[in-house]
Amino acid sequence: MDFPQEHSLQQVATIIQSKFVGDKDFPVLGMNEIHVVRAGDIVFVDHPKYYDKALNSAATVILINKDVECPKGKALLISDDPFRDFNKLTEYFKPFQKSKKEISASAEVGEDTIIQPNVFIGNHVKIGKNCCIHSNVSIYDHTIIGDNVTIHAGTVLGADAFYYKKRDIGFDKLKSGGKVVIENNVDIGAACTIDRGVTGETTIRKGAKIDNQVQIGHDTVIGERCLIASQVGIAGCVVIENDVTIWGQVGITSGITIGEKAVISAQSGVSKSLAGNTSYFGTPADSFRKKYKELASIRLIPSLIEKIDKL
Repeated sequence: MDFPQEHSLQQVATIIQSKFVGDKDFPVLGMNEIHVVRAGDIVFVDHPKYYDKALNSAATVILINKDVECPKGKALLISDDPFRDFNKLTEYFKPFQKSKKEISASAEVGEDTIIQPNVFIGNHVKIGKNCCIHSNVSIYDHTIIGDNVTIHAGTVLGADAFYYKKRDIGFDKLKSGGKVVIENNVDIGAACTIDRGVTGETTIRKGAKIDNQVQIGHDTVIGERCLIASQVGIAGCVVIENDVTIWGQVGITSGITIGEKAVISAQSGVSKSLAGNTSYFGTPADSFRKKYKELASIRLIPSLIEKIDKL
């Protein structure tokens, strides 16, 4: 998430009332999660297990809960609760804005795009040309939609990420300041839900086709010309490369990559990254050939037991 303009390290420290290590004029350009950080970004870390990863990431400002040695060319923000203060920065730079009508005055809608009754279009949304947005679709703030996109009834674009930190008295929610980007020639079925990024973008690339009742988590990227059937659930931070086919009721865990032209059969459970140009089936998902051999072997067990009993 980029800031509207460059801020100094001291200015950011003042916003969250934290100590800092580094030049007070050190430039801060934005904030992001660890998997999408760039030079100029703030990244937060609050667990020793991930200190090294954050300190050695592309981020040049680390919001951390320990006074550690500052890497060369970087700066630190020292906080007793980085999760809380990361949320403060999201609220400061990307606050929630109440919309005063069904189609926000700041929304942009392209030529020959059809908006059916009861559609909600939030603040700073951009919709391209020749799109069709069917009734009861909700498009949250900052969503970007390309040309020739069809979105069927009841779909929600841009709801908050499902991201929580467990506390002694319950859960704290990590606030979402990212957005959803839908590229050209995408079709999205009825009653789908595509969550926005925490700080970055959840992206559906050009030519992808998504069936009804599909859930896509925050910061996930769906590649070009992917085909996703009904009731698929995709967690956050997943990368699905181009020309992947995913059949009904597949579940995909977070933070993995599905390779180009992979095919995942219905009701499979994907718990790790999968190479491309291969067909997969089962839970945990594995290659068709291997999984069917396993099933065939399992079917032989009763007859083998019967033979043993007769000995």
